[in-house]
Amino acid sequence: MEYIKQRLSAIYGESDAQNIWTSLKEKLLKAKQTHYKERKQRWDEKDLVLITYSDQFREEGKPALATFEKVFDRYLADQFEIVHLLPFYPYSSDDGFSVIDYKKVNPIAGDWGDVENLSKKTRIMFDYVCNHISAKSEWFKEYIKGNPEYAHFFTEMEPDTDLSAVTRPRSTPVLTKFEMEDGAEKYIWTTFSEDQIDLNFKNPNVLLSMIDVLLFYIEHGAEYIRLDAVGFMWKEVGSTCIHLEKTHQIIKLFRDIVEEVAKGTVIITETNVPHKDNISYFGNGSDEAHMVYQFPLPPLVLYTINRGNGSALTNWARNLQPAGDETTFFNFLASHDGIGLNPIRGIIPEEEILALVSDLKEEGAKVNYKNNPDGTQSPYEINVTYLDALNKRADDDELRMKRFLSAHSILLSLQGVPAIYIQSILGSRNDYDGVAKTGMNRSINRQKYSLEEIEAELTKPGTLRSKIYRELTTIIQVRKAEALFHPDVPMEVLEKGEKIFALKRGTDSGESLTIIHNIANEPVGFELLGEYVNLITGEEVTFAETITLDPYQFLWLKSSN
Repeated sequence: MEYIKQRLSAIYGESDAQNIWTSLKEKLLKAKQTHYKERKQRWDEKDLVLITYSDQFREEGKPALATFEKVFDRYLADQFEIVHLLPFYPYSSDDGFSVIDYKKVNPIAGDWGDVENLSKKTRIMFDYVCNHISAKSEWFKEYIKGNPEYAHFFTEMEPDTDLSAVTRPRSTPVLTKFEMEDGAEKYIWTTFSEDQIDLNFKNPNVLLSMIDVLLFYIEHGAEYIRLDAVGFMWKEVGSTCIHLEKTHQIIKLFRDIVEEVAKGTVIITETNVPHKDNISYFGNGSDEAHMVYQFPLPPLVLYTINRGNGSALTNWARNLQPAGDETTFFNFLASHDGIGLNPIRGIIPEEEILALVSDLKEEGAKVNYKNNPDGTQSPYEINVTYLDALNKRADDDELRMKRFLSAHSILLSLQGVPAIYIQSILGSRNDYDGVAKTGMNRSINRQKYSLEEIEAELTKPGTLRSKIYRELTTIIQVRKAEALFHPDVPMEVLEKGEKIFALKRGTDSGESLTIIHNIANEPVGFELLGEYVNLITGEEVTFAETITLDPYQFLWLKSSN
């Protein structure tokens, strides 16, 4: 474990590292003696992730996780090998991301027994909200009381400190004023909100406390660890305070630890930033994150289908470098957050981004803005269900479903591990009542359901929910059965014209898949030659000339070369 000690030296310097190592070594030796759940080593084509809240489905008098388990068993277990449970800890705001206690389960969700029961049926991704903690947490309360143990757990600044260089993901101030129990006023670093207090990782005791949390999650069944908002962990006045080298070193330390105590545990970084910065969290390909979120994908696919032009998506995907032998992309279209726009800045012209935002607002989407250093504001996130983002309110359900399934075909066919948000597999529309109730734009895509309500809609023939669930389930099953969809199988993006997005998976010497999408609302013809099996229908097909795809039609074609 000497390499872990070296990592500590890179963060804190050699002299301080020795003191930290004395405490950490004991924790790690104890952790290595713990009998953890056996973990799958690596990933394959069967690995699809379901993103969901623990209290997504409810029954009167039952813990929500027990109800979720029922829905999972009946409708989702065959499709998803991994479940990303969004923060299921006690919280005070932001639908879970302002954690009051990292080591407790929200009573609404249940208890650790309910988490363990679910982990027997599927692999679980835990959210590790490592950048900040709730202002209602015991850690912060003890700080306010003046408890010396917590005196440097948070970052204090003088209110006139020049923080103009700091990257701002929200329009709220960097510093928030708090009154201490003795009446003194302190200005504390709050990247996301006044209720989300950034932890001070310059204090080694904070790091040790958070490593305790990491080991606790592994002990309680976490096989995937999602590092939430991780890019902001280290602060240096005068810098952007995002993607700093010490932040990367801490993530590498987390990777070192999971490799040492529970190999097979997957570290995923959540950094909603431009692609170059995002993939920097792969490190050298074997020393940092195992997976990074493919953040350009949601807005790029939305832009592509909205405009009926695949040029930007094709150019981006063609230039996408393979993740590497020990890393892969975490691909998604929708999540509990909105559709981030920053990752496509530099890929799509700004005027086109603003036009897309304007069009979506006209169709009922909500938009969140960020403050720029020059005092202006820019849209950074569109809040909308992905189904409604792809469509106009006047469209009929048949057209809605075609666009939606085409978008998900793109998601499922790209190189990497795909993740599908619960609202997507349920075919959900915008929840305006939720926005009115919470006052938060993000609530538009966070609707919760009673078990009776959702089962009635999923099992009723002809409803949009039941059609989307059935059709999306079908293509998921096809994908899981085909080894050429393994995340490591090479991908080649094909040129078939601006209204087509096409790619090939496989090698020249063996079997291959040709995957073709018409992303326009009109028939499109192109030349295709050869004999194939249509994976979705199971039919053998031969093409000898130009073929025509209907609006939003897609083909998954397998050939033996």
